Amino acid sequence: MDRITDVESEPHPRPMFNRTNLLIVLLAAASASIGLGLSILLRPSALPASVAAAKVLAPGDPVGDIRLPDREGRSRSLSEWNGKLVILNFWASWCGPCREEMPMLDRMHVRYADRGIEVVGVAAEESADALAFLAQNPVSYPILINAPDDPVDVSLHLGNTQSVLPYTALIGRDGHVLATRMGNFSEKSLQEWITPYL
Repeated sequence: MDRITDVESEPHPRPMFNRTNLLIVLLAAASASIGLGLSILLRPSALPASVAAAKVLAPGDPVGDIRLPDREGRSRSLSEWNGKLVILNFWASWCGPCREEMPMLDRMHVRYADRGIEVVGVAAEESADALAFLAQNPVSYPILINAPDDPVDVSLHLGNTQSVLPYTALIGRDGHVLATRMGNFSEKSLQEWITPYL
């Protein structure tokens, strides 16, 4: 008996590009083109006015007389710590990496106090938010407040043109900026950062 094959019953290979696949590829390409076009159109051609107008210090520049309120609302000057190596750390309670490094900064503050090193925190947020956080997460080092509506953004003045938190400036014993760093520290990286200036 002859074997008859039914051509109709054999599976047909699917075309690689059917209409649905082609539509998906076209939509992806259109989305990518629109995204690229918008990024070019919306990219700032220059620094924002607040950054361009600010006096931004660089390593080697004197810090000058920067005054900010402390936790109790008293005006404090960074010049109070002249003669010490100051680790000036900008943070906010909503910033996860800031919260993570604060206990380590507190340990460093205690460990290096006898070597003339001072950790000073600057809360870059409203006083009430910073104080509520500190009530639950106390630190022993001085805290200053630089609220968003303050006339001077001290972080920007000390080189934080990207508005990144945490942001740290190292101020020499003579009141000059030694170095700046965006992002959080580990204990090891902070020790390596300050060692050349001890």
